[in-house]
Amino acid sequence: MLRFINYTFLYFRYLIRLVMSTRFVILDYGMGNLHSVERRFKRLNVNVLVTSSPKVLANADKIILPGVGHFKKAMDNLSSMHLVDTLNECAVGKKIPVLGICLGMQIMAKHGEEGNCEGLDWFDAKVAKFDVSDYLKFKVPHIGWNQISIKKDSLLMKQIPDLSEFYFVHSYHFKNRFNSDVLNTTDYSYEFVSAVENNNIFGVQYHPEKSHDIGDQLLMNFIAL
Repeated sequence: MLRFINYTFLYFRYLIRLVMSTRFVILDYGMGNLHSVERRFKRLNVNVLVTSSPKVLANADKIILPGVGHFKKAMDNLSSMHLVDTLNECAVGKKIPVLGICLGMQIMAKHGEEGNCEGLDWFDAKVAKFDVSDYLKFKVPHIGWNQISIKKDSLLMKQIPDLSEFYFVHSYHFKNRFNSDVLNTTDYSYEFVSAVENNNIFGVQYHPEKSHDIGDQLLMNFIAL
């Protein structure tokens, strides 16, 4: 018991040092959901910087890419704000950890049906609208709590049990070409990809900032990377 308490104390001391020395950036590209994510990180005693500046983004140690809304509008905003090249340099070039949430995950795909638009192309995937079998039983958008099935080992899933429930709000979802990128799946009329991972890049379709304790665990896992 004493050894467990000792380990826990050392782990949290490590996290505090990590948080104090790390620049956490939430990217503001005009697609909302910023403040709920910011508030959740602050509740976890993590100071985050909300920015639209490519220069500030370029100096980030970890990046959170939130967002709700329209795929094409999101990509148009990133382009007009001159953020695409900096994002690519951070995520693909410098291998900085990035967490995309909801729309922030979707724009990591190669292509989105919504607006027939190219995405960031960090995953060989497209984003398609739900094509459910029974629109009375499975309403679109998919809103509410649902289970995730964990498909591979990941530091992002540390201490998160399989079939944990997270909060969802979305009408579109990932369709991956490669199963190796799939971190979670969820059932809603059919099985869809609800989280992806490729090295330093993570995307979750659900909202950890609205998912109470289990969402906090996921965010703490990202902080600890």
